[in-house]
Order: sequence, then structure tokens, then C-alpha cells
Amino acid sequence: MTTATEADPTAATTATDSRGAVVLAGITKYYGDQVAVDDLSLTVEPGEFISLLGPSGCGKTTTLRMIAGFEQPDAGDIRISGRAVRGVPPYRRDVNTVFQAYALFPHLSVAENVAYGLQQRRTPKSEVRERVSQALDLVQMRRFGDRRPTQLSGGQQQRIALARALVNRPAVLLLDEPLGALDRQLREEMQLELKLLQSRLGITFVFVTHDQGEALSMSDRIAIMRAGRIEQLADADTVYARPASAYVAAFVGQQNFFRGPVSEAGAAITSTHALVRAASPVLATANLGEAAVRPEYIRIEQDPSTGSGTAGGSISDANVARGALIGVSHLGDTMQYLVQLGDDQSLIVRRPAPDAPALTVGDRVVCTWAARHVLLFPADDAAQEGGYIAPPTT
Repeated sequence: MTTATEADPTAATTATDSRGAVVLAGITKYYGDQVAVDDLSLTVEPGEFISLLGPSGCGKTTTLRMIAGFEQPDAGDIRISGRAVRGVPPYRRDVNTVFQAYALFPHLSVAENVAYGLQQRRTPKSEVRERVSQALDLVQMRRFGDRRPTQLSGGQQQRIALARALVNRPAVLLLDEPLGALDRQLREEMQLELKLLQSRLGITFVFVTHDQGEALSMSDRIAIMRAGRIEQLADADTVYARPASAYVAAFVGQQNFFRGPVSEAGAAITSTHALVRAASPVLATANLGEAAVRPEYIRIEQDPSTGSGTAGGSISDANVARGALIGVSHLGDTMQYLVQLGDDQSLIVRRPAPDAPALTVGDRVVCTWAARHVLLFPADDAAQEGGYIAPPTT
């Protein structure tokens, strides 16, 4: 398991004192007798786009709220741009927050909504006008300045919420599932726009989401959270291709899992329906383990044999599993197949649509995949159950 120690705040010196750096050192937060965030440490570099990713209740929103100042840690310290901010109220921190609920004032125009924070700080009117225009230009919404929020689409309202946050020129922008209320196409468009905006401005973005696609497409690094801790902290390629645990493997992308005792010198899992071999030994023989393989690494074809069961040769040979095709789905550029291996095991296979085999529900099929695409982990019941039970306040 990769833990938050990878993000030890003592590892950075000059960078953590720069504007936009965020350092969390052993922060802990309780709700009653339950731990929402548990001794979490993390260093966010200036200008970095980092995502806190995890299921509901993992502590990601509570962590964001402590950075913002809406919650205070029960233990640990927080530094923003080199300044200790524990106990400092939100309005005195060099951060702004964008929420899923845009919280725009319906009785004010778009320009008045964006100007509100500046006016509360008694910024001169001439400067307010200039900065509001600049902020609206950033999100391509200047021509809507005279409209009311109720006259805008969801995507347009999201842009206004961003402009309102950016007009104060914060060192750190905190985003709490800001795209959750948008439809899929608009959400994907906004993902691109957010990343381009962040790259252009060079502002530190801390982005909270439960949507792995958002995190993978936008982030410089992803902190995958579990039970108030960081399970793995790495770039998108690493968390997808080299997950640190079965929990991360199950949460990021789609995985097929086979569970059983570890055999063959720690390099294979003997499950009910397949002997799943990996390229190298990583687990102790005879322990209970899980083998994971992603759907896109599996080949599928009609089974030329009349029998059923499993096959396989030496450890360098392809893994083989046979079953009945029970579902075929067209996912645009990908075809997805659902194969029933037995009463308690199914297999998801995805192939590029142009090269996908013509199979129909009811066909007997054989699925194969290379040992190099298999990941082995110690058995983890929580990974298969989607996490753990936690207080709804997180």
C-alpha cells in the first residue's frame, strides 16, 4: 500500500513556502466518536492540479473544508503559501471555493454576482469593473454580464461561479464536485475548459470528486482516499496501470477480480473458474489473494471446443477462461462483452469496435489474457464492497 507518507510535508522546503503551496501535516478530524480524516499528510505544489478522489464518506470533502477554513482540524497543521492557517477564518485565507451548488444570488446580475466579493472588501469601483470584466473574459461570459443567473444554463452558471471565485485572485482554488450537476457531455466539455484555465492561470487547484474519469483526465496527481487516509498518491498513469492495492484497483477503472489461494511460488491465484497467472511472484504462497485484470487486456472469441472448464500451460502462457456470453453492449468506440464463467463469477471484456468479434448472447466463448497484465494483491473484502461505512458528514 502507498500511504500519505509519500506526501511528507517535510520533503519540501522552498516550494512549500511559495504562493499557492498547500501543506497538510497530520490533520485529523472527528465527528463525534468517528474519525472522518485520520492523520493525513499531503503537500500540494504551487500551480499543481491535484484531485482528492474516493467514494462518499472517505473524507475528501472534509479535507477540502479544512483547507478552506469551514472546518477546523482536531489535530495537525495546515499551511497555505507558507502561512499557518489553523484557526484562521475562511475570509482571511488566500483561497476561494467553488461548490457543486453554485450559490449565485438570483436577484443580482451576472456581473454583480462576480463583483460581490470585491465589494465586500471595499475595492474601488473602477478596479471592481476592470477585474469583473477580466474574470468574465476568462470564462468567456462577458456578454452575459447583464443577465440574471436564472436566465443561464447549468454550464453557464458554473462558469459564473468560477469567475466569482477567480476575481479575488486566490493562490488556491478549491473545487468541491463542481461538475456533478451537469449532464455528461457538458461535464466533459467543462473538464477540458477547467484544465485549460488552470494551466493558463497557474493557480493551484484542489479538486474533490468521486468521478474517476474527472480525476484521470485533469489531474497532475491524484490522492485516492479511503477511511480518511490516502491510499495512493500518484499521477493518473500510475494509479491506473500500477494501483497500490486492491482497493485502488477496484475504484479506478474497471477490473475483473479472481479470488483464491496463492500458488505457484506466489505468482498465481487458483480461483473456482480459472488459474490466473501473473508475470512475477509478489505474494506469499498459500495466502488468500486476488488477481486483477482490466477488461481491455482480455481477448475474446467463440470457443472452438465443446467442453468447458479452464486451461493453461506454463507461467508464460496466456491465461484462459471459458464461459457463456450473456451480454453485449455498444459503447461507441468500444464493444463490451459480459461472460458468465459460473454462478459466482463473471468477466467483463472490452474490445475496440472496429476489431471486435461478431458474437451473440448465448455463444460459448473463450477469453485469454497475458500474464504481464495481471496484478496480484492480498485479499481485501472492503475493496469489493465499495469501501467502508462512514459518517454522512464527510
